[in-house]
Amino acid sequence: MRTPERPREQGQDRWSDILEHLAAAAKLVDLDPDFHRRLQSPSRSLEVSIPVRMDDGSLEVFTGWRIHHDTTRGPGKVGIRFHPDVDAREVAALAAAMTFKTAVMDLPFGGAKGGVRCDPTTMSLGELERLTRRYTWEILPLLGPDKDVPAPDVNTDGRVMAWLMDTVSMARGEGITASVTGKPLSIGGTADHAGGTATGVVMCVRDTFQELGIELAGKRVVIQGFGKVGAPLAFLLHSAGMRVVAVSDVHGAVMNSGGLDVPALSEHAAATGTVAGYPGGEPIEQAELFMIECDIAIPAALEGAIDREVARHLAAPVIVEAANGPTTAEADAILDERGIVVVPDILANACGVTSSYFEWAQNRQGIAWLDGVAASRLAHTMHHAFTTVWASSQTHKVSLRRASYAIAVERIGEAMSVRGLFP
Repeated sequence: MRTPERPREQGQDRWSDILEHLAAAAKLVDLDPDFHRRLQSPSRSLEVSIPVRMDDGSLEVFTGWRIHHDTTRGPGKVGIRFHPDVDAREVAALAAAMTFKTAVMDLPFGGAKGGVRCDPTTMSLGELERLTRRYTWEILPLLGPDKDVPAPDVNTDGRVMAWLMDTVSMARGEGITASVTGKPLSIGGTADHAGGTATGVVMCVRDTFQELGIELAGKRVVIQGFGKVGAPLAFLLHSAGMRVVAVSDVHGAVMNSGGLDVPALSEHAAATGTVAGYPGGEPIEQAELFMIECDIAIPAALEGAIDREVARHLAAPVIVEAANGPTTAEADAILDERGIVVVPDILANACGVTSSYFEWAQNRQGIAWLDGVAASRLAHTMHHAFTTVWASSQTHKVSLRRASYAIAVERIGEAMSVRGLFP
């Protein structure tokens, strides 16, 4: 299908960035032009109208999407986001990124994404449940353990996944725990899923520093974002001996050159809903965050945080992308010219989808793995993926991002080749 036109102007065109990365990788591995052509468009896209009865009795009609970019290697995966700015082109780009992310991790999945244009912060719990269930009903033809397996994303969580799973199960007349991941433990979720993304980012930080011959302890880090990924990530890096010198969220930013007291900062954020106003650090402008002298910068918020201007002034010699699409293609070229090491999102935050894979596998097997098995497999999978990408980067003398995409498209191309083309 043709990629949808953009309905409004935005600062970053993530889909165009994806196509640039795909083209560069295809050239590097000499990808068959027919396979390249197939990957330039989503394989299927469903746009749905979602009527919801609000608490005051009025009817609101929301718009939602579920898009499969490519499912050659397995069922579509992963998240569903609720956000007032989401649109079809953004969802398509995120689905494509997931195609490459699952391939670089060598997981038996393809790429999918879903979104509903809404502001969940203004909605009651009942309204959110009705929205989720009706959205699930509308995209039901695409869903199933062997077709498309959603998971949480921006403004969605285990509770939303529980509603989604229940709706799928009621519609099909059977309990289908493997239809979603990121569920509560009581209905087939796994303890290892929570915090999986942050854990993987820390693994990438460790492996990157090891390859660069840098000791981890005492090194300075700045983190953009203090939500589902940024908050546990700050704690894990602090526990590993790093100095978290600055943190930001949507409401503000704080810094302490000697290192923030992350447990105290977490308590402040839990009590106030923001890192802003934390007494153990001085307030700074959010635009100054990436200009702070540090050893590593971690964007863990939304897309497009590192644009051309930020890339020109960024102080860190290393970036590890915990967020999806935090660096524009234009900025990425500048960072590469400056010699800044960038561990790309499709590698750095891929432990989230890897944890989802483990949850899905346990649901399909009908048995929970022994304690420690998932954590051990996660560490092995992440380390293997990182060392493979790093070696490819060194061999081809290209950035880690280009190496990651090259490995991914080569694996996808091989799958397309052996499967052939129907009819």
